[in-house]
Amino acid sequence: MLIGVPTEIKPQENRVGLTPAGAKQYVQHGHRVIVQQDAGAGSGLSDEEYIQVGAQIVPTAEEVWGQADMICKVKEPLAAEYPKIRPGQILFTYLHLAPDLPQTEALLASGCVAIAYETIEVNGALPLLAPMSEVAGRLSIQAGAHCLEKNQGGRGVLLGGVPGVLPGKVVVIGGGIVGKNATAMAVGLGADVTVMDINVDVLRGFDDLYRGRVRTLFSSPHNVEMALGEADLVVGAVLVAGARAPKIVTRGHLSLMKQGAAIADVAVDQGGCCETTRATTHANPTYIIDGIVHYAVANMPGAVARTSTFALNNATLPWGLRIADAGWRDAMASSEALRLGLNVCEGKLTYAAVAEAHGLEYTPYAP
Repeated sequence: MLIGVPTEIKPQENRVGLTPAGAKQYVQHGHRVIVQQDAGAGSGLSDEEYIQVGAQIVPTAEEVWGQADMICKVKEPLAAEYPKIRPGQILFTYLHLAPDLPQTEALLASGCVAIAYETIEVNGALPLLAPMSEVAGRLSIQAGAHCLEKNQGGRGVLLGGVPGVLPGKVVVIGGGIVGKNATAMAVGLGADVTVMDINVDVLRGFDDLYRGRVRTLFSSPHNVEMALGEADLVVGAVLVAGARAPKIVTRGHLSLMKQGAAIADVAVDQGGCCETTRATTHANPTYIIDGIVHYAVANMPGAVARTSTFALNNATLPWGLRIADAGWRDAMASSEALRLGLNVCEGKLTYAAVAEAHGLEYTPYAP
């Protein structure tokens, strides 16, 4: 199979879909790899490193998309890339289709086979989403702490406080991988941390791990309102696999919050769990509504591209090799996890939550 790696064109996206080490494994499995010139530069990976492992460097995205049987990317294709996608071509990347009707329609019209990293599922876990959730969860505290600085529009609160001054209060809504990593970072900074979730067993896990260092609170509407009123920083860490994120924080809730408090909505890729969330970029990461600083960068891990690229490839490579070695049809037939990753297949929408989000016809994939 011919594997293609284009340069990411999302603003300030410096990750790359395949490392030289990953390219080497494809080559060792008998596949060809073509990489767009300088695709890895943002992650500190040179063209020469790809050449040394047997990959070929090509100058343009058109050559990559035009030749490759399978495209390995990081982020969803943007509008400029839609015309490049061919019928039957495998697209292996993050898609986040539920809040993105134009992309969904473009993929359906292309006739491609689109496999989303974020919906490949093993025993209820999302192994290809996990590493970027870890990165984003940790970054949310760094970014949120910066948002609280006065010159960013924030309250002027130092999350860890200092001797004689209380620490800032962090509320993490959602106790999954993002929430766990955000909590670890916030605790490490010395913040006063509350974790909210609708699963009491999840909360019990936080209680057992932190032994009273972290407060836990069931995520009921009343408790959300109470917690928002106390928070300096709110981290939105809610996930429903493949579906739009539920709106836990409404526009009305902002009036309950302290002026200059901040929201870091990590769920932005799935539409955000705050009603006032709109996707931002690393160049312009924040905006203020009703006195509340919002941070909603849609590709947060791109800020630490080298770490993120290697973490992502550790997770995606075995699955990509499985698809390349067996062909996508046989790979789907042998793996329920991969079937759950299939979102669009040759003009049909094959992921129920996406179909529901857009009111489109759902066609279950039958291997």
